[in-house]
Amino acid sequence: MKVVIVESPAKATTIERYLGDNYKVLSSVGHIRDLAISGPGGLGVDVENDFEPKYVTIKGKQKVIKELKNATKDAELIYLATDPDREGEAISWHIFDALDLNSDTTERVVFNEITKNAVVNAIDNPRKINMDLVRSQETRRILDRIIGFKLSNLLQRKIKSKSAGRVQSVALKLVVDLEKKILAFIPEEYWEVFIEGSNWEAKLDKYKNKKLKIENQSQVENIINDLSNDYIISDIKKTDKPKKSPLPFITSTLQQVASSKYGYGARRTMMIAQKLYEGIEVNGDVVGLITYMRTDSTRLSNDFIQAGKSYIEREYGEGYFKSFKMKKSKNAQDAHEAIRPTFIENHPDKIKSSLTKEQYNLYSLIYNRAIAALMKDAIFEETIISIKNGDYLFKASGKLLKYDGYTKVYDVGLEKDKLLPRLDLGKISINKLRKEQKFTNPPKRFTEARLIKKMEELGIGRPSTYAQTMETLKRRNYVIVEAKKFIPTEQGVITSEKLGEYFNSIINVDYTADMENDLDMIANGDKVNIGILRTFYDEFIPMVDNAMEKMEKIAPKKTGRLCPECGSELVVRKGRYGDFVACSNYPECKYIEKEKKEIITTGVKCPVCKEGDIVERVATRGKNKGGKFYACNNFPKCKTILSGKPTHEHCPECGNVLVEDDGQIVCNDKTECGYIKGA
Repeated sequence: MKVVIVESPAKATTIERYLGDNYKVLSSVGHIRDLAISGPGGLGVDVENDFEPKYVTIKGKQKVIKELKNATKDAELIYLATDPDREGEAISWHIFDALDLNSDTTERVVFNEITKNAVVNAIDNPRKINMDLVRSQETRRILDRIIGFKLSNLLQRKIKSKSAGRVQSVALKLVVDLEKKILAFIPEEYWEVFIEGSNWEAKLDKYKNKKLKIENQSQVENIINDLSNDYIISDIKKTDKPKKSPLPFITSTLQQVASSKYGYGARRTMMIAQKLYEGIEVNGDVVGLITYMRTDSTRLSNDFIQAGKSYIEREYGEGYFKSFKMKKSKNAQDAHEAIRPTFIENHPDKIKSSLTKEQYNLYSLIYNRAIAALMKDAIFEETIISIKNGDYLFKASGKLLKYDGYTKVYDVGLEKDKLLPRLDLGKISINKLRKEQKFTNPPKRFTEARLIKKMEELGIGRPSTYAQTMETLKRRNYVIVEAKKFIPTEQGVITSEKLGEYFNSIINVDYTADMENDLDMIANGDKVNIGILRTFYDEFIPMVDNAMEKMEKIAPKKTGRLCPECGSELVVRKGRYGDFVACSNYPECKYIEKEKKEIITTGVKCPVCKEGDIVERVATRGKNKGGKFYACNNFPKCKTILSGKPTHEHCPECGNVLVEDDGQIVCNDKTECGYIKGA
C-alpha cells in the first residue's frame, strides 16, 4: 500500500478517486506543528544557538499525528502532497519530521491543479523536500514570532493595543498615513466651461495653445465675456487605440476584481477559490476546477495555451487568438502558474448547475479572464474634435469599439462607447454655453481591494498573507469599514504613530519589502537564513528595550464617577473583551463595575426552530472572543447560529433568512445556496 498525505480532507477525497485502490490518501488538516511559546520571551526560538526553533504539536493534532503514524508504518511508499508553495513545503517537512519517516521511502510531490492527469503525473515525477523553501518559511515564521511577541507585549503594556506584526503594521501605516493626508487636504476651487450642441459637448481646454486653469468665478466670467459667437471646427482627428487583453488572474488581482464586481472580501474570495481548487462534483465526478489560487505569477502552461488556441479558433474564429506573453513582476516568486480553469471544456454555463451562485460568479471570472488573456487586443477608434473661438480651444471626444477582440469574453472594467454625431470642418452653431464650479477631491480611502493592490505594488506581503492581513486589521479594531472603505480607529492611529516613533527604521515599506526579497533569496538558496535573523535581531531588540523604557503609558479615561468601595475615581480600562469600568486605585482596590447586559433582539424569528428569536450575543471563547454573533435565544434547546446579522428578508432561492455579512446581504445558507442580493 502507498500513502499520500495532503492538507485538506476535501482534497484527500478527490485525489483518492484518481489514484485507485493501491493508494490511501490521508489529510494532515493543515499544519501539525508550530513554534513553542516557551523559553525566553516565549519565542520558541533559541536566539543564542543560531535561532534554533523549538516546535510543538498544535493542540488537537496529536490524534492526527497518531493516525498518520499508524497509516504510514508499513507503507511501501509515502508521498507528501501538500500545497505547492513554501507553506506547503514546510508542512511536508513537519510531517516528515514528526512521523520520523525514512527519506528512502518518502517523496515530495506537487501539482498546480487537482485533476487526474496532474496528480498522476506528480506521482510519477516525485522529488525530495526542498529544504531551501522550508528554511525560507521557517525564517518568516521566526521573524513574525519575534516581531509579533515583542511588539505586541510592548503595545499591550503601554497603549493597550492588541497586537503588532511585520506586515500588518506596515499595512496599518499605509491606512493611517493616507487618512492624515485626507484630513490635511484643503480643497482648491476650479471652474470648467462647456459648449453644447445636438448630442455633443466640448470642454474648454487651452488658451493661446497653453493648458487653461480657471481658479475662480472672476476668471471664468472674464473668459465667457471674451468668447464670441463664432465657433469653428478646426480639426477632426481619428486614432485607433488598442486596449490590451488582460493578464490571467493572480491572487491579488482576483481579490480586487471579485471585490469591485461582486463585493466579495478577500477572505470570502479565497474561501470560494479554495473549494473550486479542491474539487466540485460535476456529472458524478469530483474535479478541481481551477489551478492553485495562491500565486503571483501570470504564467500559463503550454498545454493550456494550446487548448485555449483551439477553443478560441473554434468558438470565435482564427483571427481572435494571439500568442501569449507573461509579464514577470519584479516581486513575483513565479512558483507556479496563474489562476486558470483546469479544463477548457468546463465552461461556466455548462457546469452552472453544479455550482453555488458564489462559485459560479468566481469561476466565470477566472475562466473568462484566462481565455481573454489568449485573445487579441480590442481596438477603439478615438475621435478628438477641436473647436476654436478666437484664442480659445474647446475639445470634444468620442470613443467607439472598432474591433472587439478579447471583449467578446471579458468586459470587466470596459468603458461604454461615447458616440459623437457626424460633424464637419468649418463653422458650427452651439445650443448652450455652460460653466461649472468644482473643487479638488482628497485622496480616496483604501478599500480592501485597493489596499491589497498597493501592498502588491510595494512588495509587502505575499499572496498567502493578503486576506489574513485585512482580517487582522479589522479584528484588532485598528480600522473600521464604512461604505467598504478602511478608516483607522483612534487606537489604530495611536498604534501606528507609536510604532513610527520608536521603530521607524523597521516598520516601514522599504524594510518590509527588502525582507521579502531576502526570504526569496533564502528560498532560492542564495542567502543563509541565520545571518538575516542575526542582523535583524541585533537591530530590533535595542529598539524594543528603548521603547519599553521611554514610551509613555496612556492613562485610562476618567468617568467622572467615584468607586463605591474606596472612593477613588472610576476609569475606563481596556480588556481582552473590550472596554470596562474599574477603580483607578488598582491593585489596592479591585472593584470592577458589572455591566448590565441587555439582551438585544433582532426581531427575527429563528429559521430553524421557528420558536425562538435571533438575538445579539458576545463571544466569550474561540477566535472571535469579544466579537458579536447572532444566535437563537432558545439555547440550549436550539443551537442555531447565523453567519451574519439577520435582516427581515428571506432568500428568494431557498427561503432561508438573509443576513448582512462583510457589507453584503447574503443567504444564511452559504454552503448549499450562496445567494447574494444584487449580485
